Amino acid sequence: MGLLLLLTSMLLSSYFHSGRVVTAQRLFKIRDITLSIEPAPDVTRDTNVTLRCQAFVSSSGQEALSREYRIYKDGNTIYSKNTSTSEDLLYPLSEARVSNSGKYKCKISIEQKDMTSGAKKLTVAGLSKPLLHINKDVVSEGEEVTATCTAPGETGSFFFYFYEDTKEIQEKQVNSNQAEARLHFSSTGYHKIHCGYTVLVTPESFKSKESLSVTVSVKELPIVAVLEIFPESKIYEGDKLDIFCSVKNNPRSTESINLYLSQGSQLLSSGYSTVNHSMVALAKDPEEFECRLEMGNVRKFDTKAVSVTELFSVPTLTMYPAEVFQREYMTLNCRSETSASERLDRDELTYTLDPTESPLISKVNGVFSVKALLYDFNYTCVAKAKEIVKRSETLTVRPKVAVSTPKISVVGRVVIGQSFKILCQSDIGSLPINYTLLWGYDQLNITTVKEPFQQALFTVTVRKSDEISKYMCEARNGQKEAPLSKRLNATVIVPLTNPILTVLPHLPEISEGDHLYLICGVNGTPPVTFKWYRVGNEHPLYTITTHMNNTNYRVSALSKEHSGMYYCEAINHANILVRSDLVTIEVRLALWKKVLIGGFCLLALSVLVVVVVLCFKSKRGKREAAAELSVRSATL
Repeated sequence: MGLLLLLTSMLLSSYFHSGRVVTAQRLFKIRDITLSIEPAPDVTRDTNVTLRCQAFVSSSGQEALSREYRIYKDGNTIYSKNTSTSEDLLYPLSEARVSNSGKYKCKISIEQKDMTSGAKKLTVAGLSKPLLHINKDVVSEGEEVTATCTAPGETGSFFFYFYEDTKEIQEKQVNSNQAEARLHFSSTGYHKIHCGYTVLVTPESFKSKESLSVTVSVKELPIVAVLEIFPESKIYEGDKLDIFCSVKNNPRSTESINLYLSQGSQLLSSGYSTVNHSMVALAKDPEEFECRLEMGNVRKFDTKAVSVTELFSVPTLTMYPAEVFQREYMTLNCRSETSASERLDRDELTYTLDPTESPLISKVNGVFSVKALLYDFNYTCVAKAKEIVKRSETLTVRPKVAVSTPKISVVGRVVIGQSFKILCQSDIGSLPINYTLLWGYDQLNITTVKEPFQQALFTVTVRKSDEISKYMCEARNGQKEAPLSKRLNATVIVPLTNPILTVLPHLPEISEGDHLYLICGVNGTPPVTFKWYRVGNEHPLYTITTHMNNTNYRVSALSKEHSGMYYCEAINHANILVRSDLVTIEVRLALWKKVLIGGFCLLALSVLVVVVVLCFKSKRGKREAAAELSVRSATL
């Protein structure tokens, strides 16, 4: 129903519109397009292959639609066709070649609408065997040979390779199935040539088999290069060498001849028919001489080595002694170990030092007395005879700095009976330095300082305070006399001993209201830290640090509550804590309290006596009255 309404609307729109007639558009739909490879996607060479492009299109009318087909290989258009038929598009690949291998696609376009098929890969296997042809099979030296390599029936982009035996000698890239190479051979005799090729099919390549070998015979030309050197033997340094480079058996051809005379990599001379060169023979030049002839593509060589006997060997420079201090004299000895006595007198060989600016004293040829400088210095020995000059290797003299008088000190504190370290150190001096610790003048130990920040430390122990001053040290780094330090001066700490707690006033005299002094004393090196404790209290009653060996703690206005047991502790830099014995403090009553109590006691006694007397008198009166009454009664 929807399709019918759409068609009706489009038909109505084909009539008058703004005064003009508009033609109605046809409806169509490209449903699918496929590409197939016949007979198969993998084929061998010479197979007839067909690419079939099949499109499925739906349309609203009977009239055929105009279609454009395109065939792509590896993304590039290789064929296109416009048609109004609905039949499949066929694209033939007759006698397929390796170059036809690749990925193919098919595209259909209808009135600005298009669709592309999926990719299909075609693989063609097999390459033809290459054919090699040469224009000449017998040539003379330098003559050119033209070789042609053909890939029969192949198409595409090629790399052709030409080989002599197994060595590749040329490579050609062409877009045809044939390549030509011009070959030259550097040696005479028989040369076997063959070729091969590779077809490029992006992104792959396919290599062919190798062609049959073709033999080329190269005949030698009679022309030769001749090298002559005079004298021929018994050549010594300083002798004159005459060298000649020439041509023999010149064929008188139209080709120009060039001659090159060289020694090693150095070109000495060049010319056309004859080249000569003169030079002084040197033993340090062992390279061969070469006479090189070039005539077109022809190359000829003649080489000779010259043996030159040394007049004298390269000198060596030595120094004595091996180590020297600043401003000290040393001896530099310059000497050649060997010399040709048959050509050279002893007096003809002279030695000098370079540089000559430094003050030198030389009484014997090659022996120099030199004063060492304050800094490093380079010397070179120069030996000379008959215009031959030879230099020794550079000798670097590094004058040593004499070690300064060492300083002796202690590291940390010195405590009797405990080990401590002694430091010996010089402000200046070349390393290594040997430091020796002395007791009096007896050697105790040696330490060698080899690094800039290394220290000479010695571990010792003293038993008495006066022993510390017996230590000294000396430093030595090769000089004749070793400087000696001063005697060691340091404070010696004596550990604390004999702690005693003294009480003032004396124990029996301690009463309420008195001032109590607890005096703590020790033997040992101050400063001393004293602490007073009462048994039962964890924290000290009083703490003080003093430079005296005894001090006191005062307790004012004593009361009975101050009674108890007391002790003191002491410690100094030896870090050995000492404690006194316990002292028991008993605070007695004050005197006035004793008097008052005595008065009260006397008063109470007096009252008691009075009471007793009164009681006695009272009882006695009563007895007397009763007796009198009894008497009276009896009388009556």
